[in-house]
Amino acid sequence: MITINMDKAKEIAHNLRREKREEEFAPLDAIIMKQIPGQSADSVEQQRQAIRDKYAVMQNDINAAQAPQELKNILGI
Repeated sequence: MITINMDKAKEIAHNLRREKREEEFAPLDAIIMKQIPGQSADSVEQQRQAIRDKYAVMQNDINAAQAPQELKNILGI
């Protein structure tokens, strides 16, 4: 029988979560850094907050996971 170290699995899941979050932040960060005309900084910040909220929930779900399959479901893999 194969046993999985859930602490290590959660650590890996958090790293994957961080990578996904960074990918979603990248285009919004570019707008802010470049101060692209026609883009409202408030609108971009609202989008960034939505991403933060999404991944905060995911972080809590990862921490509460009890089985490897739960981690896969949370990450969508």
